[in-house]
Amino acid sequence: MKISFLIYNAYGIGGTIRSTVNLSRALSERHTVEIASVYQPADAPQLDIAENVRLVPLIDWRPESAGYDGEEPAAKDPSAMWQDTGVAFGPMPPSRLTDERVAAYLRSTDADVVIATRPVLNGYLARYGDERLVRIGQEHLTFNSHVERMREDQNAALAELDAFVTVSEADAGIYRDALPRVSTRILCIPNGVPSPAVEPSDNASKVIVAAGRLVEVKRYDRLIDAFAKVAAERPDWSLRIYGRGKQKNALRKRIDRLGLYNRVRLMGAVSPIETEWAKGAIAAVSSDAESFGMTIVEAMHCGVPVVATDCPYGPGEIITNGEDGVLVPLDGGVDAYAAALLRLIDDRDTLLRMAAKARTTAATYDPAVIAGRYERLIEELRAGRRQDREQPRPAGLLRRMRSSLRRALPDTTPAPQVEEAPEAAPAAPAVTRAHARATAQGGVTVRLRTAELPDGPLDFVTRLRRDPEKREIRLPLLTTDETGAWTTVTLQRAEHVLPEGRWDCYVAVRDTDKRRRLTAELVEQARLVTLPLATGSRGVSALIPYTTSDGYLALRAWLRPAHAEVEEVVVGQNAFTATAALHRATTAQATELTSEAVVVAASRQDRAYDIVMPARPLDATRFEFTLPYPNALARRSVEQDLWDLRLLTAPDARPIPIGRIAGDVPDRKSTDVHPATLMDHPERGATRFRPYFNAGNNLTLSARDHETED
Repeated sequence: MKISFLIYNAYGIGGTIRSTVNLSRALSERHTVEIASVYQPADAPQLDIAENVRLVPLIDWRPESAGYDGEEPAAKDPSAMWQDTGVAFGPMPPSRLTDERVAAYLRSTDADVVIATRPVLNGYLARYGDERLVRIGQEHLTFNSHVERMREDQNAALAELDAFVTVSEADAGIYRDALPRVSTRILCIPNGVPSPAVEPSDNASKVIVAAGRLVEVKRYDRLIDAFAKVAAERPDWSLRIYGRGKQKNALRKRIDRLGLYNRVRLMGAVSPIETEWAKGAIAAVSSDAESFGMTIVEAMHCGVPVVATDCPYGPGEIITNGEDGVLVPLDGGVDAYAAALLRLIDDRDTLLRMAAKARTTAATYDPAVIAGRYERLIEELRAGRRQDREQPRPAGLLRRMRSSLRRALPDTTPAPQVEEAPEAAPAAPAVTRAHARATAQGGVTVRLRTAELPDGPLDFVTRLRRDPEKREIRLPLLTTDETGAWTTVTLQRAEHVLPEGRWDCYVAVRDTDKRRRLTAELVEQARLVTLPLATGSRGVSALIPYTTSDGYLALRAWLRPAHAEVEEVVVGQNAFTATAALHRATTAQATELTSEAVVVAASRQDRAYDIVMPARPLDATRFEFTLPYPNALARRSVEQDLWDLRLLTAPDARPIPIGRIAGDVPDRKSTDVHPATLMDHPERGATRFRPYFNAGNNLTLSARDHETED
């Protein structure tokens, strides 16, 4: 049997895309499966589509591509389909070209089953899908989440489909109640969520993790307000929020206003997200509504219990309150949510019990299980069709709905054109995917698929980027898996201390310079969240594996004779105060900080603009300092003045960098964000002050010209 998924954009990382990728992979074990993506905005999908699942883009939306369809006349004409507000106002709104390409695909496909994944696609499937097809529509949102006009249009389209699948039982019931005379089968099949390859959380991190689009319905404002109450009682806990969206700036302002910028971090979008769930002790869902809750199951798979609002529709159908997670009544508000978090924080035995049960619950959503439910549905629909061949066609309301739908959607689509087969594309370059995991000792283990490796004896090579000396470390690759499927190497923290910088990773044929850069498939950093900085005879060191912006595996290394690790930065009206802890090489003389210690804000323009402040000792290794902004204001000279912060333990001592290199975050600039302050300069006008972590994760003060509105 051939099954086709019709999806609007398979190249992103949203919940509908993840669900489709998961289900298509499971079904491809027994069937021929393809994913038809209406739009192709990127060269490659961000999610890992199974190798035996064919991806078929219908419209090339890559401006730099030779096949770019954006200049087609039909792309500038409005669509004849009813409006789907979820995509109508986005970067790829439906057009006449969309109508033509989707219709041509549905008329020409050799699939036996087509599954459409959003309202407008359900409309296309109802209008253009051949009656020989088993036509299944999906609802990844809810009945009540649609505007009335779109709801009516989609409901009319449902009459043309064989089945309509929601992701919650409650929503299926609402649809059935709203459409009592429609013969289309309406039922719930939840999304499939695979068990990830990541190591489950040990729940020891004192980190709460949340993930999803930064939109109003997710109510991250509620979560932040609740966490403010948690932080007041448990200041050693932190909150990470992963995702992108329109609410980012509003959430940032809320974090700053509540003074939570040292505890709450907006981490941006990360894929795969499972590596980040594994860093948490508790997962948080604070939504007003969740159609299903894939993030809930993802967190459960990673052994992280979820504290969720008991909102419509998904959480209550996934979580058993008090067993594998916690459901917080919506009317309980911020206080009830904060209390639920504190109960788990303060009762580790309960937290660990829920974590274990959460993994058991998550297993019931395995894509193979969900695929089996779709297979049974399809077989039942096909059996019903065989029986219906001897029955008269539907009449009455159902026929009127179908006629109305056809009148609303005139057939303006040309028949698909038969084209000559294109020349074969050149073979794709060989790729070796890497699964990297930080070890409990602070090293890195790298696993490679043996089948993707070049022939011959091989080495793992990591080379310091932009290094005139071209320093590198070579380690032999060994096949350690019993089946021979995996080849492994481990960088030991004690043995392999990498000089500071960014190190690119390769597989190389031994005794040659023939090397292939490693593509990052999965990078686990969870062990680093609670791991202290390493100190040895060579200095203070840290090592973080990470994925580069272009998808490769790299290592971020630090190695310093001494380092001052920033614990907290508190921004006031006219200054900021930082607290830090001093770490030294084990060979360094063990002396306590004294009144001689100072912090120097070293100007990048001229030493004459340096600022010197006392380093106030808090104990033998911890200190704090305050940098008054007026002192920096008086030393302004260019559009953006920058001062790098360094500790001097004595007047003639070597400067010690002050920064944040411990933990799991290779680049702190975009995650550890502090509030800005505006002050007036007599010549340059408004100046915007902000302390930040630079590219080396060292603490820096920025003073930039700030344009103000008249």
